[in-house]
Amino acid sequence: MLQPKRTKYRKQQKGRMKGISQRGHELSNGMFGIKSLDSKFITARQIEAARVAATRYMKREGQLWIKIFPDKPITKKPLEVRMGKGKGAPEYWAAVVKPGRIMFEVGGVPMEVAKEALRLAAQKLPVRTKFVVARDYSA
Repeated sequence: MLQPKRTKYRKQQKGRMKGISQRGHELSNGMFGIKSLDSKFITARQIEAARVAATRYMKREGQLWIKIFPDKPITKKPLEVRMGKGKGAPEYWAAVVKPGRIMFEVGGVPMEVAKEALRLAAQKLPVRTKFVVARDYSA
């Protein structure tokens, strides 16, 4: 029986986003954060827009940590190009976000400021989010 020839270069696929986040599901730096409730690819532009919205509201006081990184290239073939001729060029970079993943953390500001800053950041993201507070936080 002949076996199919295995090549060094395998076709890259986008993959499925099953299950919940295995890591990055607890606050590590700040006292407040936003946690994802959906699975999505979040582009580098969306992450940057959320960062700008949050830091602008906080008026550069306190600190903001971005806990996701866009390390997955999403490719696309040009319009009106026939099938075949290899994989398309990278169109943008995205971060894979699953439910339970902490995306942004804030510290050094009062709870009301952090809540509003993270609400503004969450509006820029394509996932539903939840505001979380550290266990050892005391008002």
